[in-house]
Amino acid sequence: MSIIELKNVTYQYPLDSEAIIKEIDLSIENGKVYGLIGNNQAGKTTLCNIMRGFIPEMFLGELTGTVMYKEKAIQQYNIGALAAEIGYSSQNPFTQISGVKDTVEEEIAYGMENIGISPEIMEQKVQELIELFKLEELKEKNPFELSGGQKQRVALASIVALDPEVVILDEPTSQLDPQSTEEIFEIIAMLKKQGKTIIVVEHKVDLLAEYCDEIVLLEDGRIVKNGSAHQVLSDPDILEHGGALPQVSLFYLKHLKQNTSVPITMAEAIRKLMGGVSQ
Repeated sequence: MSIIELKNVTYQYPLDSEAIIKEIDLSIENGKVYGLIGNNQAGKTTLCNIMRGFIPEMFLGELTGTVMYKEKAIQQYNIGALAAEIGYSSQNPFTQISGVKDTVEEEIAYGMENIGISPEIMEQKVQELIELFKLEELKEKNPFELSGGQKQRVALASIVALDPEVVILDEPTSQLDPQSTEEIFEIIAMLKKQGKTIIVVEHKVDLLAEYCDEIVLLEDGRIVKNGSAHQVLSDPDILEHGGALPQVSLFYLKHLKQNTSVPITMAEAIRKLMGGVSQ
């Protein structure tokens, strides 16, 4: 079942001479993890803002086509209420700190305060999130004193605190070191187990291969490839359209016969070497 549905969607910013999103058809199914890939100017962030209802409500411009959330036109939702259902973390964590709270604990609680969560539940949820996001040593610090990576984790914890049904992460690991990056993807896996629908804009395709169900490749505002993670991330054609392949896939394509089944993760490659069947 689709939770977000786009049909023939085209969008042009107010001062642009041409559309940045062009004739997009896309179904986001409930409970799946989607990886959104493509070059920097492909339109990925714009597409995210369309899916969460901020376009054209906040950015103006001309939007044509149909955007549905839970089988209802997204324009029919109150944008504030929608923000609690479709959580969004931008690639710039510096813009996501509220500026009105003095500690990390208070920052994580801020969104819950705004929607009327009881203090007892709020306190319990904050402590759970501090542990989950490994923020114990930072909980008393001012959010503005944190590094970019630390801010990113606080921003994501603040979104998860609202228990949204859909989580959109726009380059969530751009400020993070490899260990913190892996931890964010482990949290993504945990959210999937909770039944959340997750859309991740990310350049680190090796991690997308491991954690995503579906991959959507954008080029110049159009979807040029859309399918299962294995189908898309084993296809060398995506290299011609701004996509990238996992290291394991590149190795197989370079050194082995083209007609062999191409693995996209190290675990899959090991299964093949041991005589298992790849997906």
